[in-house]
Amino acid sequence: MPTGPETGGGAATRCGFVAVLGAPNVGKSTLVNRLVGAKVSIVSPKVQTTRSRVLGILIEGPSQIVLVDTPGIFAPRRRLDRAMIAAAWGGAADADVVCLLVDCAKPDSDDTRRIVGQLKKSRREAVLVLNKVDLIEKSALLALAARFDSEGLFTDTLMVSALTGDGVGDLLSLLAGRVPEGPWLFPEDQISDMPERLLAAEITREKLYLQLRQELPYAATVETETWTENADGSVRIDQVIFVEKPTQKAIILGKGGQRIKALGAAARTELEDLLERRVHLFVFVKVRERWGDDPERYRDLGLDFNA
Repeated sequence: MPTGPETGGGAATRCGFVAVLGAPNVGKSTLVNRLVGAKVSIVSPKVQTTRSRVLGILIEGPSQIVLVDTPGIFAPRRRLDRAMIAAAWGGAADADVVCLLVDCAKPDSDDTRRIVGQLKKSRREAVLVLNKVDLIEKSALLALAARFDSEGLFTDTLMVSALTGDGVGDLLSLLAGRVPEGPWLFPEDQISDMPERLLAAEITREKLYLQLRQELPYAATVETETWTENADGSVRIDQVIFVEKPTQKAIILGKGGQRIKALGAAARTELEDLLERRVHLFVFVKVRERWGDDPERYRDLGLDFNA
């Protein structure tokens, strides 16, 4: 595998996996994208947006840090929920460092308490990252940090705003020193291990969530069916949005097909920025009843159907 160069002064290279855990919608994907400096995980106001483990890769001095943006951990109600939670805990088990991200404005959620309890049960130390610090008074923030510190679980406490970048540099420096010595696992210019086909599908799914908000909770998934390289350097991408009911299909299409046109245009614009070339995006909607119980869908997402 490619390895990173020795840095000036003879410092040995370091490389390790950092799992970012947290309740739904605490800002995990925003933080991972901020640390990487590019979009590798989709973000929306909806909870449970991330469905599978996403690797974001970055370099800080002699250290290559491989971030695992995990699905939010919550009380499962269906098969997809269980598979997402299994992926999250799998990412934590495999990681060299675990970061627990907590929303300062909602620090006492049942989901956060559940994660703290599970970390204690597994005797796994973690770095506490208090996010959205701009939403809380300093005195309350210090009291919150002290309360979490009393759990005896956290080696360090960092206070950040993933949205603005405040404090993220300190977190990056900490992680760079915590990953173990060893060769880099990825080329220096690689920022994610997510295949382009899957990333393209995730971008479209993000636009779907952003446009529909509460109208289509979690009954949709997006797949890239074909990816065609054109002679002029552009790419044609054909995608399908799968829903469970005809009424959901009608919601996505919108009156006269206007909603899906707007959704496709937004996704195409972002894909062109990410891929740095012209994209011809074609998005269709199909009804597939109970797609959430189809093992093939889980395999495509890198999830365990039997979790």
